[in-house]
Parts: sequence; C-alpha cells; structure tokens
Amino acid sequence: MKASKILFATDFSESSAAACPLASSLARDSGAKLLIAHVKEPPASFADTGFGGYTLHDDEEAREMLHDVRPTDPSVEYSHQMLRGSPADEIVSFAAEEGVDMIVIGSHGRTGIMRALLGSVAEAVVRRAPCPVLTAKPSREPSEDNH
Repeated sequence: MKASKILFATDFSESSAAACPLASSLARDSGAKLLIAHVKEPPASFADTGFGGYTLHDDEEAREMLHDVRPTDPSVEYSHQMLRGSPADEIVSFAAEEGVDMIVIGSHGRTGIMRALLGSVAEAVVRRAPCPVLTAKPSREPSEDNH
C-alpha cells in the first residue's frame, strides 16, 4: 500500500505506545507523513481526576504529552494535532478532512462489562473510518503458568 498520510491516534496509554512503532514503520516504508493526534475530551461533570483508571489531563499537560510522542524512526516526517470532542468522532472526522490513507490506533482489548461501561474508541473508529484502520494492543509477557 502506498500512503501519503497516516494518522496515529494516541491516548497516551500502553496500547498507544504499542501502536506507535507500527505507525512509524508504515510511514517510513511508504514515505508517508505521520499525523500524530490526541483527542482532548470535555471534562466529565462527575469527576476531574478520571474514571476507570483514566486521567483527564489539563490542556497544557496534554499538549506537552502530545509533543513528546514522536515517530520511532527519526527519518519520518510528522506533525501533531490536538483535537477536541468525542474521540471516535474526532478521529474519523479528522481522517476524512485530511484525506489520510490509514489510521493506526491502540486497542485496550476490553471485553464484556468493561467495554460496555467505557466504550471502545478503536471499535467505533474501525466501523466508521473512511480508510483502513490498523489496531494494536500491547504484548503480554508470558506468565510463569504458561511455561
């Protein structure tokens, strides 16, 4: 696949960290520009420290964290974009506006009640994206039970 723009959406999680090398490799191999985006959600009215293990970052902290995300290959051209709103909506909308050829996003791999409570941004993006979507989740270290 020849791509000119690849969107890497990050929420600064372990899942996003796992997806960054994939996005970087794809951008390098296709000569694409890597658009690194984070969606800042509106503050929740029930708490300002997060829900379900997530921390809601203030604007300055989120900007700093976003600018610390860089391609793993220094030869890849990239830019940062801070978006505001619902993560899946904003990722899909930004991808369409920018005419990206692929979206790379981390997936937490939640199932059951946790997915029902927290939703699945990656799943919503896959369903609605105007282009192919590559999802990645962090590798799991083998437990001692699996030897």
